[in-house]
Amino acid sequence: MSTTFARERTLQDEIAPAVESRVAGVRVLAVELPSPTRIRVYIDHDAGVDHALCERVTHVLDAYRADYAIEVSSPGPDRPLRKPEHFADVVGERVSVRVEGERKKRYRGLLTDAGDDTITLEAGDAGVIHIPYDAIVRANLIDEGLTT
Repeated sequence: MSTTFARERTLQDEIAPAVESRVAGVRVLAVELPSPTRIRVYIDHDAGVDHALCERVTHVLDAYRADYAIEVSSPGPDRPLRKPEHFADVVGERVSVRVEGERKKRYRGLLTDAGDDTITLEAGDAGVIHIPYDAIVRANLIDEGLTT
């Protein structure tokens, strides 16, 4: 696993419990490093995510300011998927999955199952593939927009 993705997982393990214990109802969905000096934290809340909530979460992360610029964001339509429960919530939807260490690194397709250890994806020309959660470095719901 690349250093960036390993660092993201470490930051996720540090940041999620700190934020979730200090800001009631907030769930940290993902932590990304868009650059070596910037952290992006995706949060969700049953009542929605607004600017005031993002600001509260940002203040919880003040200790990281010496090393990083901090962005806190709602998940948006391309919702990040990192945990088994995230995938379970979107079975039947189209997703994009980035896997490190394989010849083909990004798969796009219909998520047909989110099991205990793997997801199952109908990935077009790649066919039906099973991807272990441990191999996933990033995944997102694919926003297909509204059809009328």
